[in-house]
Amino acid sequence: MTYQETCEYLFNAMPMFERQGASGYKEGLENTLALDEHFDHPHKKFLTIHVAGTNGKGSCSHTLSAILQMCGYRVGLYTSPHLVDFSERIRVNGQQIPEEYVVNFVEQEKSFIESLQPSFFEVTTAMAFKYFAEMDVDIAVIEVGLGGRLDCTNIITPILSVITNIGMDHTQFLGSSLEQIAFEKAGIIKPGVPVVIGETTPETRAVFDAIATEVKAPITYAENKQEVKSFTPSDHGFIYQTEHFGILTGELAGSYQTKNTNTVLCAVRQLEKLGFMHPINCDPEAECQNKEVNEGFRNVCDLTGLKGRWQLVKGKPKTICDTGHNLPGWQYLSEQLNTVKCHQMHILFGMVDDKDVEGVMALLPKNAIYYFTKASTHRAVSENILKLYAQQLGLQGESYPNVASAYEDIKNSAKDDDFVFIGGSSYVVADFLKNCI
Repeated sequence: MTYQETCEYLFNAMPMFERQGASGYKEGLENTLALDEHFDHPHKKFLTIHVAGTNGKGSCSHTLSAILQMCGYRVGLYTSPHLVDFSERIRVNGQQIPEEYVVNFVEQEKSFIESLQPSFFEVTTAMAFKYFAEMDVDIAVIEVGLGGRLDCTNIITPILSVITNIGMDHTQFLGSSLEQIAFEKAGIIKPGVPVVIGETTPETRAVFDAIATEVKAPITYAENKQEVKSFTPSDHGFIYQTEHFGILTGELAGSYQTKNTNTVLCAVRQLEKLGFMHPINCDPEAECQNKEVNEGFRNVCDLTGLKGRWQLVKGKPKTICDTGHNLPGWQYLSEQLNTVKCHQMHILFGMVDDKDVEGVMALLPKNAIYYFTKASTHRAVSENILKLYAQQLGLQGESYPNVASAYEDIKNSAKDDDFVFIGGSSYVVADFLKNCI
């Protein structure tokens, strides 16, 4: 098989949540444990950090990986979904897994895989763990796929667990209340392993307290530590004044990154205590003297290949894409869009059907021109339905059958002093990055 044929086999021959929704989700760890035994337990051959949460887990995972790379470690990074190519999911020191490895893995293991009938994510996780072991990584940052307790990444016992926040998302799998969702995500808290929690509510904190106490896991609430004392937007992200790290420049520009930065810095403090970082105690008024942390934040995209987080893709007109795709994420994105100063705002927008579409659309700026579309996934909400919702909300725009045709219209109408935003779904951003730039 060619690499493209191999990817199509992975996408189509087994259940895949990202394409099929609920029918592509397999709950439980039976297949994962069988795959792990088949490959001789590769996850036990390297150290791990486990990252869960409703939003921000991708940014936090990439930033932690960048910092650890700057420390000289050989770092595996496992994230999902990919935007342009499958190999984005599995990286070592920022380098994507080779196409040849993916092809050989599938060809050699196809009969076993088909006998087991696992999900796409179960197979991909097994591939990642096997690859990291063979690449002799020192440590791997592992992003949870969905939830935590029954996610197939949860066979690991990490040195550190991180849970960014809890919001109402994937309720059909994780529960219909914040407490239920927190319980599922708190499943990554392991006996005696320190855990950093980014943000809480009274309901979720009670869950985290109870589970951490039960398993004797030292718990740190980042919102109580406030490593980030203040922040100022810059031309390329944010400048942070911090409690222990001095003045840092963060490359990631989305306003939600200020919360993620506080969570990451609290995680770094835990890594320092565990002996993975040099002692850190910089002058709060001076530039950060810790090169590893400073350069990790400043160059996270180059170091790890992160895309789609308030990503600047064009200067004139200023064009931004962002993978924020649920109500909690859009509470930040809508605030940031409302601060943008421009002649005219153009928003290319699409969503998938398991999100709170009406809730998100109620947050959209009223003064923009909209280009409603659908991504190339059958889970996409029809562009015509989006336009109908928009008319009820007083939003002005037209509908387009795909992302490329919507963006073509933007290119024909947007002026240099306008602002263009592409988002609403990871799949919209993926189609845009694949087909439009």
